[in-house]
Amino acid sequence: MDFSLSPEEARFRDQVRGWLRDNLDDRTREAAAGHDDIELRRDWQRRVHEAGFAGVSWPRELGGQGGTLMQEVIVNQEMAAARAPDMLNVIGLYMAGPTILAHGTPEQKARHIPPLLRADEIWCQGFSEPNSGSDLASLRTRAVIDGDDFVVSGQKVWTTLAHVSRWCILLTRTDSAETAHAGLTYLIVDMQSPGVEVRPLRQITGDAEFNEMYLTDVRVPRANLLGAVGGGWRVAMTTLMHERATLGVGLQVRSRIALDELRALARTTLVDGVPRSADPVVRQRIAQLVIEVEAMRINGLRGLSRVLQGEQPGPEGSVNKLMWSELNQRIAETALDLLGPYGTLAEGEERAPRNGRWAYGYLRSRANSIEGGTSEVLRNILAERVLGLPRGR
Repeated sequence: MDFSLSPEEARFRDQVRGWLRDNLDDRTREAAAGHDDIELRRDWQRRVHEAGFAGVSWPRELGGQGGTLMQEVIVNQEMAAARAPDMLNVIGLYMAGPTILAHGTPEQKARHIPPLLRADEIWCQGFSEPNSGSDLASLRTRAVIDGDDFVVSGQKVWTTLAHVSRWCILLTRTDSAETAHAGLTYLIVDMQSPGVEVRPLRQITGDAEFNEMYLTDVRVPRANLLGAVGGGWRVAMTTLMHERATLGVGLQVRSRIALDELRALARTTLVDGVPRSADPVVRQRIAQLVIEVEAMRINGLRGLSRVLQGEQPGPEGSVNKLMWSELNQRIAETALDLLGPYGTLAEGEERAPRNGRWAYGYLRSRANSIEGGTSEVLRNILAERVLGLPRGR
């Protein structure tokens, strides 16, 4: 593997850095950091798209830039390194968009991709259910064909941004007589359809970006079928593989930045005039985190190399998602240990270190090992499909 950038890629990286330098300041970072501030995050994505850095590798005729996957990766890396705000339409950009490009009809691509890139229309994902979680094969939301429509009923949960979304990529069961995987069908659902009800879930952080979603006899036109009836499992795997592969490199960069901040925290936090970084136990914990971040970087590059050679995203994305979610939690836990009781103070409290940033990060990191595939499901996937171990059930 050759990890060096070509001269053209280096020029593109400098172009991204220059734009970020001119358009991103601390005020923008802080203002858009709150997940509840939807319009600020929407505005940021529009600016990124207008600059040509959203959908870099997507077709020009659909609003993309017709660039390379490597350029897409460079944008993700530079955005993470600059601590740029997350794009609002994360489900659309990293899950719905790539899936529609891979399996959608020309009409579906022309209808959905351009507004998705501009954040004019936000997307959510209807995969998880109360009694099946990340075990997609056991989902029970049903879709029955009635004339030119599917009629959908059921309940979804952990539906990020459903309260502001126009569209949902929804996995349903259309045939219970088939095997668990063969009876699934993948639909694009208009969230403004009669019968769709969204109930926000207030999280431990105080944010409400996740939701419950109830569907009662929701009519979905057959034109919104993605792939074939009964072929939803294959389409869903495209969604999940792109999610974990595309995000992988950017997540590693964000982990490295969080680790750098933790090291600085250890050097500047004093107990009886002695920095916490002088404690051998603290040093050992940080050294272990450094090793894990580096392993994550190498694994991400291995996955990227696979895709650049024309192969489908492999298990590296699942490995990195598992590593990132648990590593991110340990970084936050270590920070709170270093800060002591003051570390638990929330934003707005007078003595809260860094205005409660570490306390918020610790609480938010609890969701990391659930969202995008729980750690338990990812371990099962890796055990069965990579190590070839017997299925658990």
